[in-house]
Amino acid sequence: MNLQCIALDLDRTTLGPDGRLSAGNRQALECAIRRGIHVVIASGRPLCSLPADVTALPGIEYAITSNGAAVYHLPTGKRLHGFTLPQGAAEEILRLTADEPLTYEAFVDGIAYGGADYVADPTAYGTPPTSVGYIRRTRRPVPDIASFIRTHSDALDSLDLVVRSADEKVRLSALLTASIPDLYVTSSVPQLVEISHRDAGKHSGLRFLAGLLGISPAQIAAFGDADNDADMLAFAGCGIAVANASPACLAAADRVTGRFDEDGVAQAIHQLLAENSAK
Repeated sequence: MNLQCIALDLDRTTLGPDGRLSAGNRQALECAIRRGIHVVIASGRPLCSLPADVTALPGIEYAITSNGAAVYHLPTGKRLHGFTLPQGAAEEILRLTADEPLTYEAFVDGIAYGGADYVADPTAYGTPPTSVGYIRRTRRPVPDIASFIRTHSDALDSLDLVVRSADEKVRLSALLTASIPDLYVTSSVPQLVEISHRDAGKHSGLRFLAGLLGISPAQIAAFGDADNDADMLAFAGCGIAVANASPACLAAADRVTGRFDEDGVAQAIHQLLAENSAK
């Protein structure tokens, strides 16, 4: 392929188990950037929680955030493209889930918010202990998250349901998809149902950037590990799943590389660059 762009999921794909960018992956990204290839972040994270390990790399200019609900130009912080939840959707989500044993995360203008009780003790809502530090660093606590959602219902980039089991995630995802037609419902980890506008999705953000940069999907390689990456991998000319990816992500991929804790991204990038040089 005539590689012009690399789109990178972060957690459990490009970042290691410690949430940091390894030396091997960093070296591979720097090598691609030196060759004039656009390296793009494509994450379910909001802008405020993107790690400096990646955003500070010279040459990374664009970030697809909140599962495609917002696309930013990193050097200026300008929001280039995006969607907010449809009118009435937030209230309907709250109504349908009012009696469920869950809590919510809300994303407004690239900032993440959560209920104060959740931020204080994420494990009480099913968050694994390994994610507690991340939640506390990146979520702004509010006294009543449902009231916050209602107050900001016309400005929500996206919402997450924080659930306690995979069965709850599957059931609630199906309920929301069937009940509210204008939603994009996906998931990156077992405890989250991630909700945005129907026209969002990482593939949608990548399509926008392809048009902005004047490149075709055939010139893009995309990396991911989770269900929320599957559409992006299918959209790209070369979709690459790390070996630890979910079944849906693996099914959408053209190639499978090493695990996220084995610098699988670096392995695949070096292979892509070698193939490009051979043409």
